[in-house]
Amino acid sequence: MSDWRLNTPVAFIIFNRPETTERVFREIAAARPPMLLVVADGPVAGNARQSGQCAQARAIIERVDWPCQVKLNYSESNLGCRRRVSSGLDWVFEQVPEAIILEDDCVPHPTFFRYCEDLLIRYRADQRVGMISGDNFQFGRKVGTGSYYFSKYAHIWGWASWRRAWRYYDVNASLWPQFQASGDFERVAVPFEREAWRFAFEGAHSGRIDTWDYQWTLACWCQSMMVILPQVNLVSNIGFGPQATHTHAGSVYANLQSQEMQWPLLEPSFMATRADADRFTAQHMFSAPLRTRVKRWLKRVSGLQ
Repeated sequence: MSDWRLNTPVAFIIFNRPETTERVFREIAAARPPMLLVVADGPVAGNARQSGQCAQARAIIERVDWPCQVKLNYSESNLGCRRRVSSGLDWVFEQVPEAIILEDDCVPHPTFFRYCEDLLIRYRADQRVGMISGDNFQFGRKVGTGSYYFSKYAHIWGWASWRRAWRYYDVNASLWPQFQASGDFERVAVPFEREAWRFAFEGAHSGRIDTWDYQWTLACWCQSMMVILPQVNLVSNIGFGPQATHTHAGSVYANLQSQEMQWPLLEPSFMATRADADRFTAQHMFSAPLRTRVKRWLKRVSGLQ
């Protein structure tokens, strides 16, 4: 690692949490990317406290002290998670053909950056791969013999992708009705997770859920793009709590310990999604827990009791 230098742009998505922003920024600064693209949402109108928090988070970016081109995409009004992150990532991939992406509560292990960059290069022209994630939610279960494996799940707590893949993203999830009617949804989703994903995709399609990431999962599924997941967890999400936009409740996924990735990276024996690992994830993350979370969001935004 001592002779390695990061050459890939890093996109950093921030809002109103200077404490977590500071922790993630320290890891970015240690990696010294040649370009930093910062996407920031603005405060809710009339919320003086939030306005101050947003200003504090943005001030952290001013501390870049290494050779780096800094590009800013700041919103002065509050767009919300759905519009701000989606429009921000559209902007990122207009600027650069590939990027490593971190949100303000996702603390990466130092080896996360090289892992992303190596695989961005390795699979740059491979249309079968849609993204590279730094997340491993197997809780110590070994998946194959490689340093990483292929999955259908687009985990976004620290990830990387290419413009060629992001071009399929649609914040309105317009393909959802067609995807469901075609029977392909049932082909991708195992039976006990289907209800949960229907809730999620329908909420994204209707605009009732203020989120951007289910639309990215849908894009990957519609295009049969695989996701690379590491054999060890490379990112710790420290954002669970009352200040979070969506992750309010306690979770086994909160503050997961990150681990070091070893080199050289070993390729998996087969370039196919691991049904066993995905089934484990579906059982623990994308069945009842996802359905409950989506119902909670829909209840909050609709005012239902």
